[in-house]
Amino acid sequence: MSEEKDSPPQSPPLGAMTPRRKPKPPIEEIGGRKLNPSTLMMGHGFDPVLSEGSIKPPIFLTSTFAFENAAAGKRHFEGITGKRPGGAEGLVYSRFNGPNQEILEDRLSVWDGAEDALVFSSGMTAICVLMLAHCGAGDVIVHSGPLYAASEGFVAKVLSKFGVTYIDFPAGAAREELDDVMAKAAAKAKEQGGKVAMVYLESPGNPTNALVDVEAVQAARDATFETDSPPIAIDNTFLGPLWQRPLEHGADIVVYSLTKYVGGHSDLVAGSVAGAKKWLDPIRSLRNTMGGICDPNTAWMLGRSLETLELRMNRAGENAKLVCAFLAKHPKVEGLGYLGMIDDPRQQDIFNRHCLGAGSTFSVFIKGGEAESFRFLDALKIAKLAVSLGGTETLASHPAAMTHLSVPDERKAALGITDNLVRISIGIEDPDDLIADFAQALEAV
Repeated sequence: MSEEKDSPPQSPPLGAMTPRRKPKPPIEEIGGRKLNPSTLMMGHGFDPVLSEGSIKPPIFLTSTFAFENAAAGKRHFEGITGKRPGGAEGLVYSRFNGPNQEILEDRLSVWDGAEDALVFSSGMTAICVLMLAHCGAGDVIVHSGPLYAASEGFVAKVLSKFGVTYIDFPAGAAREELDDVMAKAAAKAKEQGGKVAMVYLESPGNPTNALVDVEAVQAARDATFETDSPPIAIDNTFLGPLWQRPLEHGADIVVYSLTKYVGGHSDLVAGSVAGAKKWLDPIRSLRNTMGGICDPNTAWMLGRSLETLELRMNRAGENAKLVCAFLAKHPKVEGLGYLGMIDDPRQQDIFNRHCLGAGSTFSVFIKGGEAESFRFLDALKIAKLAVSLGGTETLASHPAAMTHLSVPDERKAALGITDNLVRISIGIEDPDDLIADFAQALEAV
């Protein structure tokens, strides 16, 4: 910002408190019409007047922020430390908050219809801080299976060191089984002198695409716990935020690896949680202590990516539909774990109630085993042999030998993570080119 002006400034300088929040409120509707998230992504949470008229937020590379006065500093720290509910009312220190991070959090809240959101340096940081904030010694976590291997490992191997145990259930479990699981968890928590701290879901599950009936989970939770009901958290990375909105079906907290579809360009790592403030306040408090908030540059890049999120996800979804139509008929393909081609009536019912699209990440089962799958992967020319998903480019990997290698063999077998399962994340390339690539790669099998 220049030091001299031809006329007195009409707004605070960049260093002033809350440089983006006041005076203009965000526009959320026009003529009684509520604006769609894809429109709100172009400016929600940011006022150009407070940043020299820039139509895009600057990147605020600073470790700390100047207070308006000493009383304001005290009030912000009362919020940060929990002496006053509601958190800081302004910018304090970059371990706690920052303009880029808060703009991103505002926009993420829009997509899921959440009261609040928090961003982290990775999806696993978000998951770990989420669980640590809500769990204590003697507590029990109820979770669906399969989970991403690192998530499952954190529950089973890390939280167990602190006296937290778990009970899991298969993704497609019906209400009767869920009632039984909740009852067992409640009894186990009572025996251990703790509580059922959380119900943690992943739907679709990684890498099988198995869906969880969130509505049935909520009903079983509510029937079991009349008071002190545990929150239902769900990893929505595979379908969210465009193709599934779990808060509308009974979940309390939505978790994302923002690295995937939200980032969408395979050039950053970040994570988030979103939900009601009562669930997020403990998570925010622990994030303030531990750190783990994403950096300003990453937050800025994610804000940029949100502007094209709907376009990218729709194109990738259309491509996946065409690619899977080809793969389903190929003689060297044993089957598909694609939500646009579900054989199981129970899974189809969950999809019809919960999902707005089939997504672009799926499993393809190659006839044979690991050797045949490796030949297929090694022969790909357009698709990249790499883990992760949701980028503009098509990616392919072998979960049993890569992302889920640390999962015990018997657990992988129970979850359907077989040696002939290849996970595909379709990008936004030309679909006919992708089909040609998969066709020639299958010739190597």
